[in-house]
Amino acid sequence: PPQLPRWKRSRRELLQCLERFLRALVTGGPLSAPAAAAQPAWERLLACCHGQGLLSSAESHAGAGPYWTHAATSRPLYLILDDNFYYQSMRYEVYQLARKYSLSFCQLFLECPLECCLQRNRLRSHPLPDQTIYLMARKIEMPDLKKNAWERNSLVLKSFDCTSEDNEQIISLLATALENPVKQNEENTEQKEADRATCAASTVHQADQTCRRIISQTMKDAKDKNVLPGEMKSLSEELNKLKAEFLEDLRQGNNLKNQICIQSQCFDPATSVISSFQHKATNVVNKYILK
Repeated sequence: PPQLPRWKRSRRELLQCLERFLRALVTGGPLSAPAAAAQPAWERLLACCHGQGLLSSAESHAGAGPYWTHAATSRPLYLILDDNFYYQSMRYEVYQLARKYSLSFCQLFLECPLECCLQRNRLRSHPLPDQTIYLMARKIEMPDLKKNAWERNSLVLKSFDCTSEDNEQIISLLATALENPVKQNEENTEQKEADRATCAASTVHQADQTCRRIISQTMKDAKDKNVLPGEMKSLSEELNKLKAEFLEDLRQGNNLKNQICIQSQCFDPATSVISSFQHKATNVVNKYILK
């Protein structure tokens, strides 16, 4: 949909291409392109498959897409998705495809200190702003083997100190995954876990948007009350720091213990956080207005 951010559209298109790829591979049929919106991603995928000798260049007489070569169907095929996948929900979408087609699934997470990430980024030909690296470091969610059963085939390695033992662990991870494809009957438990993760992410997003609006209105009120420009900057920094603390509490689930129930009407954690943030923000701005 056009209303989605570009990166979300690109990720969705890639998943569409991935599913077409898997469906054709499992059935042994020709590859058929997805919707027109995903055409550039599809062309890149086909070029990659041709380059690795997985597809024939000839097409069927019916005009179907290229077929698999013997090399693609005669031995185990590993499909590597190289991406940050910083939210568990992003990785879960790939896991769902593996479950749908009864394929294997595993994760290799490269753990790297923030300072090392910053140094490596600065050496790139097109480095990202440091702030982007800081943001990714705060948001990234490591595999949680205890909480998420679907992440059990995961391996966490220190990306700054690779050893031969790491290679052995990676080979073992791939072999274990290959021998234990995901079963479709695992859906119920995994779906509940995914729904909880999605709900939590949505709650934080909702609270974040509302807190931003509260800060904007609070800053406007402070300006109308003739708060000095130098103090306006301090007020903004204090409010944004307060927002970050409240959202982190919500993200960690600390607010679940503090849900408010009044006359049998229970408010969800986001509502509780927003109400509390509104109160705290008012106290903060009053320090500047009532001087």
